[in-house]
Amino acid sequence: MNIAGTNGNYANVNGLRMYYEVHGAGRPLLLLPGAVSGTRTAFGKLIPLLAAHRQVIAVEFQGYGHTADIPERPLSYEQFADDVIELLHVLKIGQTDIFGYSTGAGVALLVAIRTPALVGKLILASVSYQSSGRHPQLAELEKLLTAETMKGTPYEAEYLSTAPNPSNWPEHLAKVTAFNQREDDIRNIKAPALIIAGDADIVQPGHVVELYKLLGGGSLGELSMPASQLAILPGTMHTALTNKTTLLMAMIPDFLGFNISTQ
Repeated sequence: MNIAGTNGNYANVNGLRMYYEVHGAGRPLLLLPGAVSGTRTAFGKLIPLLAAHRQVIAVEFQGYGHTADIPERPLSYEQFADDVIELLHVLKIGQTDIFGYSTGAGVALLVAIRTPALVGKLILASVSYQSSGRHPQLAELEKLLTAETMKGTPYEAEYLSTAPNPSNWPEHLAKVTAFNQREDDIRNIKAPALIIAGDADIVQPGHVVELYKLLGGGSLGELSMPASQLAILPGTMHTALTNKTTLLMAMIPDFLGFNISTQ
C-alpha cells in the first residue's frame, strides 16, 4: 500500500506491517537503520545522495518509526533478519546491496549468512559481531535509554511523529535495551564488504579490524587486493557517523560501482 504524498509503503511480513520507503531508480540498495532510529535519523542526509544513482529502499524495523511494535514479540537480530528477507521476497527483489548502520549492520550480516544469494555487496557501518567488540563504557550509555533521558532528542521526535502508537515510546526503549546480538561465524560470507566505523565509535577499533580480516581483508594490496574495504572516519562518534556525508560519499560510490558527476 502506498502512502499518499510520500515515498512510504507498508508490506505484510511475518505478521508485521513493515514500513519501507523507495527512492530513485536502478539497482536496489537496502538501508537498514540503527537502534532507536527510523529512516530519517539514520539516513536522512544520505538518502537523496544515494537515490540519485540507485533505487534506495529504506526500512523501519519492528517498533521503529512507522512500523508498529508487536508487544509479545521481543526484538532480536534473528527476527529482524527474517523480516528483511521476507520483505525482499514480497518486493520480488532477487539480489540487493545492503547498507546497514549499527543494529542494521548486524542484521545485514545475518541476512548475508542466511541467504547469500540475496546479497551483492555489504556496507557495514559501526557494527560488532561479538559483544566483546563493543566499547566497555557502552553499558553506562545504554542506561540512558529511558523516556526521561531521551526527552527532546531527535530519536524521540521521530518516534512521536511517525509511530502508529506514540505512547509506546517507554516500552520500546525498554525492549531496545534488552536487545542482544548472537555471535555468528561470518567467515563464510562471500559478499564484498565496506566496513566503516568512527574513531570515537561504540565499536572498538581493534574489533573493526578483526571483522575486516574475517571478511577477507588484510592482504598486501600489491600482491592481492582484497574485495572488502575498511574505513575509519576521523573525529566521528557513533551517532554522527551517517551524517558525515562528504566522507561517506567519497568512498561509497566507488565501492558500489557508480560514478558521481563532478559538477
